[in-house]
Amino acid sequence: MSEEVLSRRDVHRTITEKIAAAMEAGAGEYRMPWHRYGPSASRPINAATGKSYQGVNVITLWVEANVRHFSSGYWATYRQWRELGAQVRKGSLGSTIVFYKAIEPRCEEGQDGEETPKPKLMARASWVFNADQVEGWVSPRPDTRGEVEIRSDVEAFCAATRADIRYGGDWAYYHIPGDYIAMPFPEQFVATETSSATECFYSVKLHELIHWTGAEPRLDRSLSARFGDHAYAMEELVAEFGAAFLCADLHIANEPRPDHACYVSSWLTVLNRDRTALFTAANKASAAAAYLQFMTAGVRERAA
Repeated sequence: MSEEVLSRRDVHRTITEKIAAAMEAGAGEYRMPWHRYGPSASRPINAATGKSYQGVNVITLWVEANVRHFSSGYWATYRQWRELGAQVRKGSLGSTIVFYKAIEPRCEEGQDGEETPKPKLMARASWVFNADQVEGWVSPRPDTRGEVEIRSDVEAFCAATRADIRYGGDWAYYHIPGDYIAMPFPEQFVATETSSATECFYSVKLHELIHWTGAEPRLDRSLSARFGDHAYAMEELVAEFGAAFLCADLHIANEPRPDHACYVSSWLTVLNRDRTALFTAANKASAAAAYLQFMTAGVRERAA
């Protein structure tokens, strides 16, 4: 076995131990290291007005986006999409929101004996469609320049895997049926208290690339036999460890980011803090990172 592989395994083991130590010390709360488009950093946005939804509609649309795997934070009614020159795809189901409409005011007697009109609001339901459900509309790209430094060597590494990576939308994920990776634009990533925007961007990108390795045509990584209902949580641990390993291998960060520990800790809770799961995930992640290094070795050697 080559000295390079042995050295890499030592690095992976060290990172695993540091993440475990950070978790023991209290990893804190994990937050997604990117922000959304529009005036609000977190609320769903009406594509026609540019305004954020309010009240219970925020929670409603968050849930809808999560359950139905929508990648965009933009919504609008059927009529609004048409006015924007877009068309809702046939068969698309709308999501219900609530708005309040003023009806004829009733009068109440004031202190001076005169009746003063008092507005009355009536709750009405409306249906909106996510941008993922329409054709002919492109989400606006941020105007501001991001803090992410695009690393040509890391981009070459990702390109050499031949993974289908698509930019746009507000979420990062690996789409299993389509076998592609969805990523927010680099401009959407921001620095955190512990990491630069560049580290956040590439950590997320490499996280999704580790998920990509688990597909049947590649490593065919199935965790359901051992972990059953917790297989999804286990896969998330694998992906985050893999991202930490690749960040070290590609010299993006010399130390595992505290964000990695936060993320791993959040999913390990689902597994009831099974420490054996922690190290099983690290082993699987190391194998995935080695697979990607092997896939891209020829391209990187020619580039060097």
